[in-house]
Amino acid sequence: MRFIGNKENLVEKIYHLLDIRKIKGKSIFDVFSGTASVSKYFKKLNYKVISADLLYFSYVLQRAYICNNINNNFSKLLKELPKSNNSLFVSPLELIINYLNTLPLIEGFIYQNYTPLGSSKLNIPRMYFSNENGKKIDTIRIQIEKWKIDDLINENEYFILLACLIETVPYYANISGVFAAFQKNWDSRALKSLNLRLIENIINKHENLCYYGNSMDLIKSLEADIFYLDPPYNERQYAPNYHILETIAKYDYPEIYGISGMRDYTNQKSNFCNKEKGFEELKYIIENGKYKTLIMSYNTEGIILKENIIELMKNNGEFELIEFDYLRFKSNSNGVNKNKKYIQEQLYILRR
Repeated sequence: MRFIGNKENLVEKIYHLLDIRKIKGKSIFDVFSGTASVSKYFKKLNYKVISADLLYFSYVLQRAYICNNINNNFSKLLKELPKSNNSLFVSPLELIINYLNTLPLIEGFIYQNYTPLGSSKLNIPRMYFSNENGKKIDTIRIQIEKWKIDDLINENEYFILLACLIETVPYYANISGVFAAFQKNWDSRALKSLNLRLIENIINKHENLCYYGNSMDLIKSLEADIFYLDPPYNERQYAPNYHILETIAKYDYPEIYGISGMRDYTNQKSNFCNKEKGFEELKYIIENGKYKTLIMSYNTEGIILKENIIELMKNNGEFELIEFDYLRFKSNSNGVNKNKKYIQEQLYILRR
């Protein structure tokens, strides 16, 4: 998924750096889970995974990838759907995805507010999705909710289908990287017809835990061998950057405002987007968390001062800092650093 700070391309390197330092365990708490890429990686290594995030769409991904730990057969739903000629050769999830991809289109909340035709009465019509793709998102999302209400899918199956939609949408969005703004001209991929994608089913031998809410409320009550922190690096909040994914996940018909059609995110602000508050929260986690090793991913453009982090960690155990070049996220390639292609990724390691 296109997501600021997504560690999908970095998690293997991070694990390798930990492995050569013999940092291992049986459990990990992914404190700011985001797209769950780190949680997924460690789940595949058969760690017991605990994940949490302030954003509901992240919780959807966590429930589908991390908490779900079985092969779901969608047995109730498949009895109600038309029989497919190739049903012997595809998985139950594929059958349902194929069905959702061919439904007659509905003009719902996304079409009405985030496509040029649906929002044509605005002074600046919104160009987040093509008219067809806006309808398709609505159609799929409404159908998934109807199946849940009709008790044709269980909770696991519900979150799996939602995750398929959440993972698909960014690849057809007319954005430069985040949903805080739409592009004035159409990106070629946004004009392609949206086709729902399958997600990966990951199974391990543990009862994994997922939480929706402020991770700070969990620090004293949860225990894991490794605490992994990947907090916001700058003053830009994540919630407005991904407001449309949040709306698609909840489909709660929110009041929206502004050129971008923003939803209220008052209760989803991270203190890590403030230098002083972020440092205090980091201090709280380090001093109160129940872990053997704490690992924090950060970078040289982070607002919390490097020297302050080092001093804090040195006062609480055995400390090491690893730095390496990393390709910057596209939507961050602006401002005074717009010509910098790479940034320094920082991996802070604290062992008790």
